[in-house]
Amino acid sequence: MCVAFRRGRWTRVRAVRELREVVYVDGVRTAFGRAGPKGMFWRTRADDMGVKVVRELLRRNPQLPPERIGDVIMAATAQVGDQGLTLGRDVALLSGLPRSVPGFAVDRMCSGALTAATAGAGEIGLGAADIVLAGGIEHMGHHPMGENVDFNPRFVAERLVDPSAVTMGATAENLHDRFPQLTKEDADAFALRSQRRAAAAWDNGAMRETVVPMSVFTEDGWRLADRDEFLRPDTSMDALAELPTPFRPGGRVTAGNSAGLTDGATVCLLVSEQAAEELGLQPRMRLVSFAYAGVEPELMGIGPVPATRKALELAGLTLDDLGLFELNEPFAVQVLTWCEELGVDPEDDRLNPYGGAIACGHPLAATGVRLLAQLAYGFREWPDARYGLTALCVGMGMGAALVWENVAARD
Repeated sequence: MCVAFRRGRWTRVRAVRELREVVYVDGVRTAFGRAGPKGMFWRTRADDMGVKVVRELLRRNPQLPPERIGDVIMAATAQVGDQGLTLGRDVALLSGLPRSVPGFAVDRMCSGALTAATAGAGEIGLGAADIVLAGGIEHMGHHPMGENVDFNPRFVAERLVDPSAVTMGATAENLHDRFPQLTKEDADAFALRSQRRAAAAWDNGAMRETVVPMSVFTEDGWRLADRDEFLRPDTSMDALAELPTPFRPGGRVTAGNSAGLTDGATVCLLVSEQAAEELGLQPRMRLVSFAYAGVEPELMGIGPVPATRKALELAGLTLDDLGLFELNEPFAVQVLTWCEELGVDPEDDRLNPYGGAIACGHPLAATGVRLLAQLAYGFREWPDARYGLTALCVGMGMGAALVWENVAARD
């Protein structure tokens, strides 16, 4: 019920609203570059990376009228400098979208792009928009994690969080402590599979479908940023075993079984089913449910576990109903923990079939749409997979999980 002013008095009236289905049409990303002066995006602005992916998404979908876009939602963890302002509006204007198209920025650290997607889905579901662009940008070279962050001393003084919670590598070591059966060798073996699967995805063209080449200026002049810089297809278990453990002497977390500091941008196209039919856009996935969950900040990597369980409960599904899983993979132990708790074999072909962040990099707030794009591609290769999952762990102790339906399998 709602209240309206009619004939000089307030009257209760019933608001009738039909909730609408939200579908994913397309998603793209830049290549992911190594953060810092030696990385390919060092001399490139963060917001310009966002502009590149938005323009490519529009180019790939020419039947989409730009003036019909209801919102542009872009995430960033460090909302300062060249990824500050109201990032969605910033990118919308720079991309040449009509000035009537609004935009805004969100921050939920590593799940920023997924949060942008669910925020946009809410707008579509309630009829506030027919079409939304959602994604994320993270230039960790220009804005290192934690830089200019003033942590409230109460966090530690009042023991609200363990001091290790502010160092992601330390939280990964904590997961190994909590799950001692997950050894360094297990983590290295998972990292090796990630590298090999990612290399195969580049070789067979899977990545070429979603990665947008971008001309960038470097110390050596102009070059094409068209391939992820963290790919190490020739690595081996012996090489991984020799790497130091920077977060703890004699620890289990290394640069080889973790994602590197990364620059990159992503964006996806979400629309209502009605708008997709009207405009001739081909839906690839339907959003079934999503959930966010909180966990102990010092064990942030376990966040996808309760988030997955909650999302499945909301969807009325079980893990056995899912045919594909895309996890963000900032640390191998994070995925291994999810597997341990949910009963999934880490070697399962359905889990990160195109590799993950260990091989391609993890530009924090941008990663979520990479997962969506890979899941959509996977649905095409696994046409019998009816449902799939995208899930991430989130700094300061959270998890995110989205359940999607393969539109082709539904038909």
